[in-house]
Amino acid sequence: MPEITMPRLSDTMEEGVVVAWLKQVGDKVARGDVLAEIETDKALMELEAYDDGVLEQILAEPGTRVSIGNPIALIGDGSGSSTKSVPPVTAPSPERETGVAAVVVESEGGPTHGISPTVATKGDRPKSSPLARKVARELGVDLAAVTGTGPAGRITKQDVESASRRLETAHAETAVAPVQAEAVAVPRNPAVTGYDDYDEVPLTTVQQVSAKRLTESKQQAPHIYLTSAIDVTELLAFRADINETLRIAGAGKVSVNDLIVKAVAATLRADLAVNVCYAGDKLLRHRGIHLGVAVAIPAGLVVPVIRDADRKSVSEIAVESRDKAERARARKLRADEMSGGTFTISNLGMFGIEQFTAVINPPQAAILAVGAAADEVRLIDGQVVNRKILRVTLSADHRAVDGATAATFLQQLRGLLEHPLRIVT
Repeated sequence: MPEITMPRLSDTMEEGVVVAWLKQVGDKVARGDVLAEIETDKALMELEAYDDGVLEQILAEPGTRVSIGNPIALIGDGSGSSTKSVPPVTAPSPERETGVAAVVVESEGGPTHGISPTVATKGDRPKSSPLARKVARELGVDLAAVTGTGPAGRITKQDVESASRRLETAHAETAVAPVQAEAVAVPRNPAVTGYDDYDEVPLTTVQQVSAKRLTESKQQAPHIYLTSAIDVTELLAFRADINETLRIAGAGKVSVNDLIVKAVAATLRADLAVNVCYAGDKLLRHRGIHLGVAVAIPAGLVVPVIRDADRKSVSEIAVESRDKAERARARKLRADEMSGGTFTISNLGMFGIEQFTAVINPPQAAILAVGAAADEVRLIDGQVVNRKILRVTLSADHRAVDGATAATFLQQLRGLLEHPLRIVT
């Protein structure tokens, strides 16, 4: 019976979450039919069937996190479609790692084949996921004293960690001074200790992967930061003129960020020294200018890529950026639309943030943090005048981009933004 397994839908994906099944057990399935929606580390993706037949069994209920390669459903001829759906384990099992098609789960009636986050119990032994049992052993938590909040009262990893924190708090409150002085216990979860009034908010897949990748970026890439204050008074006037022309033509508007994207692309094309990534004993200097534009969505931060941005007009960049931002918020971007970037732009100006530093998006060597344009007084030709000043901060991997190279990039970018006609010529 053909297995539907969790596919690798992006280059950084290690596991996925089944969001919804669009076919139900007993439904006929044709090759190419969309079976389910899968949340990856980057987007909400559609899972298509590779075989014709009948959806016999659903092994991963909505909300289940499944590692790549583990089965999530079975397709057959319909003879087994009455089989009850069983959710899979949330962590790889030894049997799965050695290539066995299904995990043998202990039950009261003997071994049964399938994937399940719970082990059918004998007597009063509480139901719990394999990961919860592993964490309980590590933290020294008795599962019999833990109340499960999962389906059918199943004990989850979060339940075990919550119980561990409560125990630590109770021990801290009842411990006497001499004992504390004699041996101080190190909390197993130092991130949250000493609190008993909080809500646990599970991280989305996007947030988990972002946390992992950005932590690795800070640990591995020696960041340097350079900030430039740019007079964008003429740029804002230039944008107003463009938008008036577009309005008359019945076209959409151009944002300040669209102009910045085009200016960055033009700057990189003139000098590819920042359009690189570090690769051990060499640098990879990218020929294409593919700009990632960070977009905040409820699930976290995603980075759609504007490919060949230097070859596109400002209007084309505006249309593509708007389309991809909207589809990013709807979790409808394809994985290929968020990969292959050579440089990233993160703009928080719309939130009133005047200046900030951003973490490099690996394997890229640089990211530009863009703040809001604000009124500032300047002395020009002996006259005190009000100008619109925008600050940008370049974060660069010092292994690939030295200070002088980074400074030259900002100098050239500033020249374009302060003389905006150069951006489109």
